[in-house]
Amino acid sequence: MNRKAFIRQTSAALGSVLLADSLNGIPFTSINKKQRIAMVGTGHRGIGMWGKPVMEEFGKDTIEFVGLCDKNAGRLQYALKALNVNCPVYTDFDKMMKETTPDRLIVTTVDGTHNEFIIKGMEYGADIITEKPMTTDEKKCQAILDAEKRTGKKVLVTFNYRYSPHRQKIYELLRNGAIGDITAVDFHWYLDTSHGADYFRRWHRLRENSGSLLVHKASHHFDLLNWWINSDPEQVFAYGGLNVYGKNGTMRADNCRVCPYTKDCKFFFDITKNKYLTDLYVENEKYDGYKRDGCVFKEDINIFDKMAVQIKYKNKVQVSYSLTAYSPYEGYRISFSGTKGKLDAWIKEKQPWEKEPFDEIHVMPTFGKREIIKLSNKEEGHGGGDVRLRKQVFMGGEDTYHQSAGSRDGSMAILIGIAARNSIDTNNVVNIADLTTLKPQATRVIS
Repeated sequence: MNRKAFIRQTSAALGSVLLADSLNGIPFTSINKKQRIAMVGTGHRGIGMWGKPVMEEFGKDTIEFVGLCDKNAGRLQYALKALNVNCPVYTDFDKMMKETTPDRLIVTTVDGTHNEFIIKGMEYGADIITEKPMTTDEKKCQAILDAEKRTGKKVLVTFNYRYSPHRQKIYELLRNGAIGDITAVDFHWYLDTSHGADYFRRWHRLRENSGSLLVHKASHHFDLLNWWINSDPEQVFAYGGLNVYGKNGTMRADNCRVCPYTKDCKFFFDITKNKYLTDLYVENEKYDGYKRDGCVFKEDINIFDKMAVQIKYKNKVQVSYSLTAYSPYEGYRISFSGTKGKLDAWIKEKQPWEKEPFDEIHVMPTFGKREIIKLSNKEEGHGGGDVRLRKQVFMGGEDTYHQSAGSRDGSMAILIGIAARNSIDTNNVVNIADLTTLKPQATRVIS
């Protein structure tokens, strides 16, 4: 899966679309009414996930972008062309909301600012579609929960990992009792020296922007755990460190284009070879100074590149989780232990002898034969999750596998990462119940 390319997914031509009135308590636009959408944040995520593909898949008969907002005026102009829309653009968020009065607001800004736009958006009368993570610390999380209750509007958190066929199949097997009751989980995620290093080039490298990879990246993984285990996290203890990036480097510059060590640095990234990133970011640096090809060894980097987390769930399931951001390969391995067996799964690189890429799930009864389930992973967009998520967000319909996520799911995912970060800082066990007014439940509350 090429995470740097545009996510190009197409669907069959849509006739008249009947939108569901609600989906797991999240209100949708009335039946047969065109959805009036505004978006704040027109970087790669906004354009590539919630802009261009939405217009391609649903069209102007279903979706109307009424406003786009970004602090960078150049990226706004790029977004207009990429989305092929003709709507007002704003660098002033309040002005956009007052003038356009959208039904729904898509939030795809820097993580540390999500709370500001989510809360203001609800106060202006819009329901919210927000990228993960919902926000980056416990105080901001509580403020969002309070605003949702106060305004009566709803927050939808877009956990696309839930929607890929591979992860959905794991959910189905676990719910059907394939290994009995879950007792323990080992979950290990590996980011390689391309994708993993990229977080240290960008704004994510600063904790104040991303909450660290324990929040920005791992909230995806923690959400999967919450969804698969079907319970809420109760206690967290963690270790973390910065061993490869940041001050560990011996060569550094402000960004790759001005670096004198390009021939020697294994992490050299020539952004000018990527026309899309050049047009979107390099050509628009003059507006805000943001450099997309920052040095991975900048001394201001204050997030972790290795993390190990222990989680105890309210239903007594124990989880061992780890994340490394400098692996020679990309993927993950997960193993569920249950009262009647084990379920193991992994995402792996395609091997030369394979005719087509696939992912495996192994179900092993304690006394019985191993069953191997192979699922194709040829689909782009997070294993096919992106297009399925967008379809449910904008068309509604049944939610058989409880994949739609509201503010409680969004909170529980980030609270594990926040608790882990706090645990690393203090060397203490952190209770989830101490972070917000949400109280962990033995059986997950569908939000």
